[in-house]
Amino acid sequence: MALPPPPPGDGAAALPPPPGTDMTGICFRDQLWLNTYPLDRNLVFDYFALSPFYDITCNNESLRSRQIHPLDMSQLMMMTGMEYVLSEVMEPHLFVMRKQRRSNSDKVEHLLAYYILDGSIYQAPLLGNVFASRISRTMHHISKAFSIACSKLEKIGNAETESDAAASESKTQKEAVDFKELIRIDKILMTLQKKLPPAPPPPPYPEGYVPPSASEEKAPDDLLASEALPPVIDPIIDQGPAKRPRFQ
Repeated sequence: MALPPPPPGDGAAALPPPPGTDMTGICFRDQLWLNTYPLDRNLVFDYFALSPFYDITCNNESLRSRQIHPLDMSQLMMMTGMEYVLSEVMEPHLFVMRKQRRSNSDKVEHLLAYYILDGSIYQAPLLGNVFASRISRTMHHISKAFSIACSKLEKIGNAETESDAAASESKTQKEAVDFKELIRIDKILMTLQKKLPPAPPPPPYPEGYVPPSASEEKAPDDLLASEALPPVIDPIIDQGPAKRPRFQ
């Protein structure tokens, strides 16, 4: 049977777990500390060490235990491992703290960034997470816009279909009414034709009058046409008596 591990000694205190990588949903603020101490570049690290973003295993904590300022770069550059450095300062409103891993005095690997804005501490999101969030939000709005546009187009199509159907129904009804009206008018005309007497025959010609034939009717027109046309004159033959020059 395995025995449980022995409890830690009285002088040894259990270390808190290291902070997580993604803590962008957390905001830390200690109003009591802010009312007691000024927030400047000398005390900002002590305020940051109170937050859950602080890793107690960093090199800055080692410097604090030796009564050295935790942001002393001359001391941090001689150490290796995890550390925090103050990268941007706009007193008293904005402080940017960068978490990095140091391999030697010249080589560091940037891991995370934190910013203190008017006393509230936040973790800056990673660039990849920012792009992913913006793209996801953009796709959501584009999909919503397409859904609204499709619903509008469906309503427009239904309205056009209904208007076309109403127009065709009205046209059909109008044509039916016109056809009935035509039948009614035909019936009225047939009734009137039956009631009226037949048309009388034309009166006879007087005695001795002979109606002209078709050829005789056309003759006066031909005569008028021949009188209206001028006579044809030959420009060479019909020039009258020739005029010859006289020689003396």
